[in-house]
Amino acid sequence: MAEREEDQVPDETAPDVPEPAVADTAGGAARPPLDEDAAWAELIAGFDDEPGPGTGSWPDSENLTPTRDTGKDTGSGPPTRSIVIHPVIRGPRDHTVPDDEDEGHFVPPEPPPLPHADVTTKFAWLAVLGGPVLLLAFILLGQEMTWWVMTLGVGGFVGGFATLVARMRTGEDDDELPGGGAVV
Repeated sequence: MAEREEDQVPDETAPDVPEPAVADTAGGAARPPLDEDAAWAELIAGFDDEPGPGTGSWPDSENLTPTRDTGKDTGSGPPTRSIVIHPVIRGPRDHTVPDDEDEGHFVPPEPPPLPHADVTTKFAWLAVLGGPVLLLAFILLGQEMTWWVMTLGVGGFVGGFATLVARMRTGEDDDELPGGGAVV
């Protein structure tokens, strides 16, 4: 046996060819390797075809036939059972709420008027909104952006924003308002 192994010296000049995969079947016989390209081509070719009559998605031995429940076990599957549905006379979903004509609908009170802004706040808002609108208008109209347009647009936005932030309420005065929270 050692002589046979010595006789089979691999040829180093031959390219490495992998041996075809052979799967053993249950009977012990070897079957040829699977040609994946041919299998995919067959699947693609039969994709839109309708299955032939009599071909099911499972074996016929697993199909159940409806039989009458005679009390005898025929061995062909579980016995069929019948379900009796009784109508429900009244249930919780049939409940209706009686209409109460005296019940009024909620009408919210008129909201208080907006506080009047002083002149400084109005100009700050004008600068915050007007600066970017000015820059956008010059861009959309294709006008040249000069130094005074850039200064007015960017400076107006930054200055207006800083003014609005500086004039914000700190919240310290709200503690003294009546109805501002629970009083113990």
